[in-house]
Amino acid sequence: MIELLRADALTRLADRDPNATPGFDGDKAAGQEALAAGVDHLSALQERLFAASTAGERRRVLLVLQGMDSAGKGGIVRHVVGSVDPQGVHLATFKRPTAHELSHHFLWRIERELPPVGRIGVFDRSHYEDVLIGRVRQLAPADEIEQRYADIVEFERRLVRTGISVVKVMLHVSHDEQQARLAERLNRPDKHWKYNPGDVDERMLWPDYQRAYETAIQRTSIDEAPWYIVPANRKWFARLAVQSLLTDALERIDPQWPAATYDVEAEKARLAQS
Repeated sequence: MIELLRADALTRLADRDPNATPGFDGDKAAGQEALAAGVDHLSALQERLFAASTAGERRRVLLVLQGMDSAGKGGIVRHVVGSVDPQGVHLATFKRPTAHELSHHFLWRIERELPPVGRIGVFDRSHYEDVLIGRVRQLAPADEIEQRYADIVEFERRLVRTGISVVKVMLHVSHDEQQARLAERLNRPDKHWKYNPGDVDERMLWPDYQRAYETAIQRTSIDEAPWYIVPANRKWFARLAVQSLLTDALERIDPQWPAATYDVEAEKARLAQS
């Protein structure tokens, strides 16, 4: 599954079917069962990572979630990341930058939200907004957008060098599926709070955003931190895919339980006598 989801400098979004389930042959029920079956393993890996950090382990994981509005980022956070101990997670959501943030380099606010050692960091939207909406809405000159691609590549290479495994996910939802999801928010009073009229404004620029995503993926999918394009029309598959990507990243780190810094047998004896 992981290799089928991976993108590179030649990837075209038009070649990726948002309805597909690459690497998984089962139906929704089987996918949900597989997701549930993977929870304990992912949770154990996260606990090992956190435990290892108490003994000096510096490695961590950063999950970058990007996608059009209603692509399912919130569901990934709840159903995948939410299955591990919240103490081992650092979640950051990037909204429109403030005036203070705009007075700094665009990566300044990103640096401040990098996960501490031993944690899984999650960016619900990220530094890529600065080359997505920045490009589509022409919030910066074209030459500056070009420079930002290079800045992002160097930034992510530096993160990897310092022990951060970067997992970049583009949740690929179709135009029709996004319309259906936005319509559901309007048709259900319990979902009105999730609806933002501005989402329709951005939807009107769908082709521009698809080109911006494709360009960003092509320019910044590097060996150290590749992009993974996850078909997102089937929410159950998107969640299973991201769980697989996180599990793989943690397995590659292979964190170990730290050895005791005290005499275990002596402490057993002391405890028995207490």
